[in-house]
Amino acid sequence: MVKVKRISLNMKYDKQYQVIKDLVDHHGNKKRAALKLGISVRQVNRRIKQYQDKGKAAFVHGNVGRKPVNCLTTEINNQIVTLYLTKYQDCNLKHFVELLDRFENISVSYTKVYSLLKAQDILSPKPWRRTKRSLAKKKWRLAHPKQSRKDLEDAVSHQLALEDAHPRHERCKYFGEEIQMDASDIVWFGSKKASLHLAIDNATGLIVGAYFDWQETLNGYYHVFEQILKDYGIPLCFKTDNRTVFNYETAKTKAEHKDVLTQFGYACKSLGVGLKTTSVSQAKGMVERANQTVQSRLKPELRLAKIDTIEEANRYLRETFVPDFNLKFGQEPRKAWSAFEKAPSDREINYTLAVLSSRVFDSGSAISFKNKLYQAADEYGRLVCFMKGTKCLVIEALDGQLLATVDERVYQLKEIPKHAKTSPELDNKPKRKRAKKKYIPPMTHPWKRESFLKQQERAHKYHQYT
Repeated sequence: MVKVKRISLNMKYDKQYQVIKDLVDHHGNKKRAALKLGISVRQVNRRIKQYQDKGKAAFVHGNVGRKPVNCLTTEINNQIVTLYLTKYQDCNLKHFVELLDRFENISVSYTKVYSLLKAQDILSPKPWRRTKRSLAKKKWRLAHPKQSRKDLEDAVSHQLALEDAHPRHERCKYFGEEIQMDASDIVWFGSKKASLHLAIDNATGLIVGAYFDWQETLNGYYHVFEQILKDYGIPLCFKTDNRTVFNYETAKTKAEHKDVLTQFGYACKSLGVGLKTTSVSQAKGMVERANQTVQSRLKPELRLAKIDTIEEANRYLRETFVPDFNLKFGQEPRKAWSAFEKAPSDREINYTLAVLSSRVFDSGSAISFKNKLYQAADEYGRLVCFMKGTKCLVIEALDGQLLATVDERVYQLKEIPKHAKTSPELDNKPKRKRAKKKYIPPMTHPWKRESFLKQQERAHKYHQYT
């Protein structure tokens, strides 16, 4: 018994088959058949001849069952899936496609990779919520094939109160008009957590500052601020969260005794930069979204580059990752549309981004700072003594230099070593070198002791009330 192969046609070719078959069987009008099919009479004659020679099989398209020329082989498809599960498991799919082209010499589209991995029920590290739901439904239906699905429609009000909503806002017009800052704390490299301090411009989406520190600290944000000042200039405003680095107050309304500047706020005020804080993450959505993108891209790149120290990570961040990120995701700012003002000199930046602390001289004309003892000295390094109980303001510059202000004058601080370097009794007398005058910055606004003490007093009152 001969087994007859069943021929199936799609809608287009099945219509052609029915019209041509009816035309041949009943000797119909060729012009009417050509109008029905939207082809010429000449093509109708060709179709009639093909039908008489092959029958229904003449209407099957010639490419049925053939693989396209640009179709990937099964080996390459399996290699892509294996690479994602082993080597690039923490990359998002768009980044995975770029890394395949860069390191594996496999040029493939994002759609192909997405379809290939989705067929294996493999999702991106941060998939859409609806994608996760559809996959969960698929698994549930496979586990419960006989259970029917019930569609229930509940009458609900979709309107949301304005105070509970976070409506979208347009971007800023000028480059530097608003800089959003935040930090993300994960295991970026090695086995220890680190914090990436990030600053992004609201108008262009450019990363204008990035710095790794072991924790989310004032030091990290100061280095980001330094990068912005040196690379672009003085911005108009910062928008941050309500961490105590930026703001003591977390309530919606500020009382007079709670109006306190932090160290970072004090530096911003000195440079004329506005500082806005918010507890709503959607209000600074650009830096929040940038954090997610950076996490999914930077972490695997640091691993592939075999970086395990914070110094190497900061170098890679500045030299490689940030320029590539800005080239791919940022917009080129126009010079005429910039809100940045001319930056101060490097020396001014170093002393403005400083940490201020109050101290008191003891009976040995010394102060204690970070578990070490220091004495005041003039610009030539000569010792300057003060009475017991004299109050001073210690200034720790960004580069680590220590200064102190006493009676509206600035002095350098010298550490008192535990043991003397030379012995006057046993060692030969060293040759005296001519003392070089060391630069000590003038007493300017950021270091006025009266204004800082007033700030400290307000902070003390604030902590008493809380």
